[in-house]
Amino acid sequence: MHRFAFFMLLLASVAAGGQSTAQTPEKPSPDATAAQPVSEDVAQAEAAIVKADWKAAEARLDPWLAAHPGDARALFDAGYVADAQNRLEAAAGFYRRAVEANPQSFEARAELGMLLARQNKFSDARTELTAATELDPGEAGAVAKARAWRALAEIDRTDDPSRASEELLEALKLSPETSNDTLLAAELAAQAGQLDAAEQTYRRMLAKDPKSAAANAGLAHLLITRKQYPEAETLLRSALENAPEDTTLIAQLATVLAAEDKAEALPLFQKLHETHPKDEAITRMLAAVLDDAGDAAGSDKLYVSLLVASPDDPALLVAHGQNLIRQLKYAEAFAAFDKATRLDAAKADGWSGLAFAASKTNQPAITLHALTMRSKYLPDNSSTYFLWAISYDALHEKSQAAVYYHHFLDSSAGKLPNQEWQARQRLLVVEKK
Repeated sequence: MHRFAFFMLLLASVAAGGQSTAQTPEKPSPDATAAQPVSEDVAQAEAAIVKADWKAAEARLDPWLAAHPGDARALFDAGYVADAQNRLEAAAGFYRRAVEANPQSFEARAELGMLLARQNKFSDARTELTAATELDPGEAGAVAKARAWRALAEIDRTDDPSRASEELLEALKLSPETSNDTLLAAELAAQAGQLDAAEQTYRRMLAKDPKSAAANAGLAHLLITRKQYPEAETLLRSALENAPEDTTLIAQLATVLAAEDKAEALPLFQKLHETHPKDEAITRMLAAVLDDAGDAAGSDKLYVSLLVASPDDPALLVAHGQNLIRQLKYAEAFAAFDKATRLDAAKADGWSGLAFAASKTNQPAITLHALTMRSKYLPDNSSTYFLWAISYDALHEKSQAAVYYHHFLDSSAGKLPNQEWQARQRLLVVEKK
């Protein structure tokens, strides 16, 4: 995997820790599900709910529901009590029963939808939330309906940013814009490729709140995407003065410094790895930076640890193989590249590595096969021309060897003097009549 792709993987991984579609349940309104007489037991339960006295609420609701299993309001209240105590399956069951008892219950559908979203059951969550937005919220009011629209926008933000933007606009028709709305609008614009609009939105938010870590991280991500590294570095260093332990900002600064080939990147990634030792993206990036710093053994130790969990990951196998090449462990490298290309025949780096490792282990036929496969995805260069030449030469195919020795000399043009000397010497032999 190209190093910049690693950067994006890291940032996505770290940023994901701060995003969630979860929304805690709101206290039920006095008219939570339907206009119907309220029993003394339900009224007392709702009074206990207001005080967050869940045991007292359950003591009233359980016997009432045993005798009145179709009371939509009591079912909603029981769902809310279970939801507040993080008993999500029980809460979902009560909310579903409330919807069955009263399909027009806005709050039961809305809370069920948001609970399902917290469980990552997005398809079912979308169904319930969409239904909620089509209902009269009653005393819950426009703000409650706006909350349902916002939950839909959160669900759709990744897979359908256009739809998420429309849902966010519906929410803004019903309630004032919040800072979270501004951030979401900027993220959606960026996902839609509207980078200028996204940047303007982030800067508008930072003008109001320069210390907003989320806005700084969002703007920095845009600058990194555009490869505006010096500007991103300045922004991130300033943001970290206000939030020195912010993991996302630290990861972004480390990414920028690595892209700028600054040595300061390594200790930052090491710090991130120490605090997040099980984060795969951070481990991959630290391995890549160690590799760039010339520590092939240290880098490979990390790749080996990652391969324990993901033994069939072609990208990890290629990176492992490249480190083995640098450590002159050619036979082990050959095995890694061979496995990688079997798992992913379209991985050009795998074929490149296999060609080199096969050459170093005296397997010219496999070298030629690997070079042939590589040529489907990448053009030849000086190094591959040399491998073609010496492999044909080893197989005593003189005319083909001569062609590639000449290609090599033309393309190398003094950049690889040792190999050029060898090529000229071999040409004297293979072209001898």
